[in-house]
Amino acid sequence: MTRDMQYVGQHVAPRMPRCVGIIMDGNRRWAQTHGLPPHKGHERGFETLRKVVDWCKEKGVQHLVVYAFSTENRGRAEEEVAYIMDLGRKLLRDESPKLVRQGVSVHVIGDVKRFPVDIQEMIHDIQSKQVSNAAHHLWVAASYGGRAEILHAVNALLNKNASLVDEEGFTNELWTSGMPDPDLVIRTGGEQRLSNFLPWQTVYSELFFVPTYWPDFTKEVFEDILTQYAQRERRYGK
Repeated sequence: MTRDMQYVGQHVAPRMPRCVGIIMDGNRRWAQTHGLPPHKGHERGFETLRKVVDWCKEKGVQHLVVYAFSTENRGRAEEEVAYIMDLGRKLLRDESPKLVRQGVSVHVIGDVKRFPVDIQEMIHDIQSKQVSNAAHHLWVAASYGGRAEILHAVNALLNKNASLVDEEGFTNELWTSGMPDPDLVIRTGGEQRLSNFLPWQTVYSELFFVPTYWPDFTKEVFEDILTQYAQRERRYGK
């Protein structure tokens, strides 16, 4: 048995990642290829996210962190941004309470003060109802940018008059405080970059880039990535 496998009863099971990060890319291009307006791609992508949450629960992945809306995305067409905000409301108002009842804690990470007041209130409400010992966590990076997060942590430490900071102290000031670093990051849509997604947390993440647009991401592709991950040897520079 290799170090990448673990015993479950009398069987050998592949090593599962504790935390999976996903850059959900390709919604607009999916819509374009189907002759549809951009919001239809985001709508279909929202349905894919619901499925992936279930797949992670089935596989025993404890943490899923998804890149839903970046700080740069605010520069898109006003109509498209408004629709994405409405999807956020749907997630917080309709989906999050269901997930919480199922034992999934939902966290929103990012500069949430830039959201409309009603969304801020929804975020506060859902995060006040988290299950303390939840087996699964969904982290939604929204109004998120990795550089902005790092600057946020730096300014928080400056406000505390910190003179000497170690990695643990810095990590505690990040928006992702409490979330384990992603073991692997998946980016759909064919692009091969991280685009300001968790730059501090992904330094040792295994990276998987797939050409499939996010709305067409399937369970088979997800399972194949998990299999490939289990076969990789992670040495952390040692």
